[in-house]
Order: sequence, then structure tokens, then C-alpha cells
Amino acid sequence: MRQVEARKGCSTGSGSSSNSSKRLLQHRVKCNCGKDAVIRTLKNGPNVGSKFYGCPLWPDTKCEMFKLIDGSNDVEDLQVQLLEKNTTIAEMEVVQKLKDDKIKKLQKKKGSLEEELNGLKCEMSKLKVDMVKEKTIKANLQLALVIVFVFFIIMYYLK
Repeated sequence: MRQVEARKGCSTGSGSSSNSSKRLLQHRVKCNCGKDAVIRTLKNGPNVGSKFYGCPLWPDTKCEMFKLIDGSNDVEDLQVQLLEKNTTIAEMEVVQKLKDDKIKKLQKKKGSLEEELNGLKCEMSKLKVDMVKEKTIKANLQLALVIVFVFFIIMYYLK
């Protein structure tokens, strides 16, 4: 939101343009919560498509600020356009922040999954080494069994 406020304060062009934009910014409409109102569009009813000022926290608030915008004033039209753009920017910043938060969570999850994978790889390597050792032991025992068997046969026939 601070970026939005910084953009609102920017001015371009000649001094007279700067003064008129400052005057537009000073004449902001506030909602009952004390926040800067945003521009919304009516989606149903007899005035469908009409613009109105509303609380930026709606519908998650009990603030019921509603002020229909009268399109007969050029200054108000410019102010509406400016507020619509600022509202769009603010909404985009919120969406971007949500995406950034999701990326951070996914990166954290990726890190923990990579750690788990490395642990499993290490465990699998140990199991492979154990299998090789067991095969060697098994082969040695079989060889010892054959040698003992041969030894007993030789001892049997020598008696």
C-alpha cells in the first residue's frame, strides 16, 4: 500500500498540472472506517454500471459506506479515474503479496522435501552396503559349510 501512496504523490508535467493533481489527492473520500474509499461498480439494481465509493474492506467489515458518484463534475470524473487506477494497483499489490507468500511457503516446503529426500538417499545407500555385506557373509558361510562338509566326509572315510 505504501507504493500506492508513493505513486499517488507523484506528479508529472507543468506546475499547474501538479497543483491540480495535489488538489485531487487532498479531496479524497473517506469511508466510515476512516480509510480511503475505493471505487466500485453496481452489478445489479436500477443503476447497474454506476460507480460508487465504498469501504475497501467490504465485505469483511460492518462498514456500510456507500456514496453514488455523480458524473456531472469533471474534477470528480478525474478523481474517479485516479481512484480506480489506485484501487486496481492496490488490488494487484495484494494479489502479488499473496503470490509472494505462496512462493515462500512452496520454497520452504521444497527445502524440507529435499532434506527428506537426501535422508532417504543416505538410508538407501546404507541399506545397499548392508545388503552387500550380508551377501558376502552368506557366501562365506556357504563356503565354510562346504568346507566343513568336505572335512567331515574325509574324516568319515579315514576312520
